[in-house]
Amino acid sequence: MIEWAIAASVAVVAASGLYLASSRDLISIAVGLALLGSAVNLFAFAAGRLEQAAPPLLAAGAAAPPGLVANPVPQALVLTAIVIGFAFACFAIALALALAAHDERADADALELAEPPARANGDPGELP
Repeated sequence: MIEWAIAASVAVVAASGLYLASSRDLISIAVGLALLGSAVNLFAFAAGRLEQAAPPLLAAGAAAPPGLVANPVPQALVLTAIVIGFAFACFAIALALALAAHDERADADALELAEPPARANGDPGELP
């Protein structure tokens, strides 16, 4: 039963992230990308098994418990991805807010300074 709830949560978070990432507002794009990262983290965590298991740590001299032992690798990977995703989200939101303060709007279509200059004949320019 819990597998369906986690799968539905991944779908809702991913759909929300895609909706926000397809927006024109830079802050919404940054939040949408953060939500997509959270959906990937939730999926990776769910892929590492969702069941009761013994902790992977053993006391000195203790024998391994019979039955399932939790796999610590997916948990460690997700924890690392959460930290990296949080840093990326903070940087992206700070960058979007700085661009919004500079241009008084946070519209992705209004980023004309990011485009290369036009050629002499009027054709769009290309980056070197």
